[in-house]
Amino acid sequence: MGGKSIYGRQYFGIIRSHFLIDEAGRIADVQYKVSPNDSVENALAGLRVG
Repeated sequence: MGGKSIYGRQYFGIIRSHFLIDEAGRIADVQYKVSPNDSVENALAGLRVG
């Protein structure tokens, strides 16, 4: 949860997050404020780099 704003109004809401876990169970990548449309592409890019 975190602060958000729409039309100048401040409120608390869900902040979409993305976590990539490697084979050893360690966090390999963390992204916040991720678009649902980009989530899969970001995960695949993280797998290619790591």
